Amino acid sequence: MSKSNSHEHERAKYFFRASAADFRKIPGEPIVYWVSNAFLNIFETSENLGNKTKARQGLATGDNSIFARLWYEVSASSFSMQAKSCAETTKLKEKWFPYNKGGEFRRWYGNLQWLVNWKNDGEEIRNFKDEKGKLRSRPQNTDCYFQEGITWSDVTSGHLSVRALPPGCVYDISGHSAFPQAGVEKYSILAYLNTKFSKLTAKMLNPTLHFQIGDYQSFPYPDKFIRSDVEGISKKCVAIAQDDWNSYEASWGFGNLPLLHTIHREPTLKACYQKLRTHWREMTLEMQRLEEENNRIFIDAYGLQDELTPDVPLNEITLTCNPHYRYGGDKSEEELEAMLLADTMRELVSYAVGCMFGRYSLDKPGLILANQGETLADYLAKVPQPTFPADDDNVIPLLDGDWFPDDITLRFRQFLRVAFGDAHYEDNLAFIEQALNIKSKRNYSLRDYFLGEFYADHVRRYKKRPIYWLFSSPKGTFSALVYLHRYRPDTVSVVLSYLRDFRKKLASRLDYLQQVAINPSASQSEKTKAGKEADTIKKQLIELDDYERDTLYPLATEQVELDLDDGVKVNYLKLGAALKKIPGLDAKGED
Repeated sequence: MSKSNSHEHERAKYFFRASAADFRKIPGEPIVYWVSNAFLNIFETSENLGNKTKARQGLATGDNSIFARLWYEVSASSFSMQAKSCAETTKLKEKWFPYNKGGEFRRWYGNLQWLVNWKNDGEEIRNFKDEKGKLRSRPQNTDCYFQEGITWSDVTSGHLSVRALPPGCVYDISGHSAFPQAGVEKYSILAYLNTKFSKLTAKMLNPTLHFQIGDYQSFPYPDKFIRSDVEGISKKCVAIAQDDWNSYEASWGFGNLPLLHTIHREPTLKACYQKLRTHWREMTLEMQRLEEENNRIFIDAYGLQDELTPDVPLNEITLTCNPHYRYGGDKSEEELEAMLLADTMRELVSYAVGCMFGRYSLDKPGLILANQGETLADYLAKVPQPTFPADDDNVIPLLDGDWFPDDITLRFRQFLRVAFGDAHYEDNLAFIEQALNIKSKRNYSLRDYFLGEFYADHVRRYKKRPIYWLFSSPKGTFSALVYLHRYRPDTVSVVLSYLRDFRKKLASRLDYLQQVAINPSASQSEKTKAGKEADTIKKQLIELDDYERDTLYPLATEQVELDLDDGVKVNYLKLGAALKKIPGLDAKGED
């Protein structure tokens, strides 16, 4: 082939011939010259989804920092998932209701973490005005609130991901939702919208990162091609995704840690994890199989075998237990497995701390103490004979040493013995520490993790709305955790008593070290070591004195009251410098 002919051949590969009349077959008449006749025929012969469902924008509160909360910020008894209409909320005592705000790329089920104040049919929101008396909120399409449907996020990151919207939710302007009309099957539409065909169609209708209500309404819906088994596939995918979503603390459907389920029980923690990992792998592969079968059905129905394949890569199987999706990027299998193991062990530690505070119990699934001001008596009323009891005073020290019997490291070791038995305790502890070191790339102990990364992990897990609060002196010599929902006005005084007791113990240690330094029978190395530790403790005692005088004692005398309905962003600041600072946490701005 001559050089000129070669260039002609190359140009032909990228040459498309299209008619303007063909573009008119697609709503909005996008210039998609590369679309095949088979695609165009689907638009030409099908009804639009807008004729099959009601697609609606939802609530704009006017200020989410006032009216929206993450579900774990408030008392569990103050939110309801039972409302079926706006009218029903006028009869319910609860203030908070599930609020669908969209969220990250995730198919089938999930991204449900928010609540909105819709007490008495949204009375406060409906009357929310600016200083000039102008309404700031926009509660639109309220007839669809609390209805079962499907939902997707406004910002799609280039991929359309559609999820089942359970009944009982209000939805906002970013969590676009649609509600099938009578005789239209929700699960069939859900299956259709999570296909490769729909992914390509979404890009045709709107090539930006936004997928709006109008784009949805313009979607073709060739229901004559919908096979009976599509609904079954869709329901299975939703069930798998829901099980995965509810396996993590941040879900209000969380009941127990999967690692502790009896079906995954083995003699050692390592064997338990391996069995659970096998289960997660099977879940992921089953979801992949179902999604590819779903793609195959629609590709065959539309005659698109020459244009689309049913394959779904692992990084698009949107399960949290799937490391290819959870971590993504260019990581090797070995790196992905190490990250998943480390995070699973960190989730075990987090669950154990929840059991220490009585939020959870090894003896009963779901939330135990999750309402404002609840006490140990409330816990024992629900769990009369706990195998691992909750802390009695709601203060758990995090210190560099076994200074208190309820120190967090000691309590975790107790938890590990109770949860997994004594027989392999040392192996189980070593397995956890090894996993933590893999992720941090440091060689440190469980205590090092608690003193270093635990609180940062907790803040990240709870999206900068922590429910365990860390009292900490400026350099961290003294630190102690409290559980927000068990907080009372005298809680700071309890923390103060721990600080004073710790200071006394440090002072006694200092006296001992000073005696070693002048003891004629002590070796020079012992004296030198004692002298260095004594110098450190002297500085620590000054730090503790300053923390008590300037911060903790004045705060304890104030007897500060908190209202969980105000949310973490407001309440955390009320305790000021007594707590470890969380970068970016303030009472301003919307969520």
